[in-house]
Amino acid sequence: MKNTLKIIAILFLLLNFSCKAQQLIQTTKDVHQLKMNNQQFINRPLKELLKELKPQIKAAWGNNEGGNQFFSFKFIDQDEIKRKSIKDNSVGLYVYVKENLDWDFDKRVKGKEYLWTKEDITKYGNLTVIRIKVIGED
Repeated sequence: MKNTLKIIAILFLLLNFSCKAQQLIQTTKDVHQLKMNNQQFINRPLKELLKELKPQIKAAWGNNEGGNQFFSFKFIDQDEIKRKSIKDNSVGLYVYVKENLDWDFDKRVKGKEYLWTKEDITKYGNLTVIRIKVIGED
C-alpha cells in the first residue's frame, strides 16, 4: 500500500511539472489568450509574461510619453511590417508597465533599433505589468 501511494505521488509530481513546462502561447494565434488570462500577469514582472511566449518577438519598441509606459511587441520583423498594408494587420501585443521606461532609439544599435534582445529582457524584465492589450489577427 505504501509503495502504491509513493508511485501515485511521484506520477502526480511528474504530471504537474510537465504541465507547467508548456508555454501558454504556442503560436501567434494564441496571443489573444494573454488577454483572457491577464490576471495571471498583472502586478508581476514582465519577464514572467515573456517566458510564456513561444513565438519569437521580432520587433519591439517602448513608449514613455504622456504618462503611458508600454512596450509594443510584434512577431514579424520591421521589413514585413513595412510591406504589410493596414488591412493586413498582424497580431500585436501591448504591455503597459507601472515604471518609467528608459527606451531611447538614439542609444540603440543603428539598424537594429526595433530588435528585442536578451539585454532588453535583463534591463526591462523586472518592470511591473499593469495592463495587456492584444490587437490584430494572424
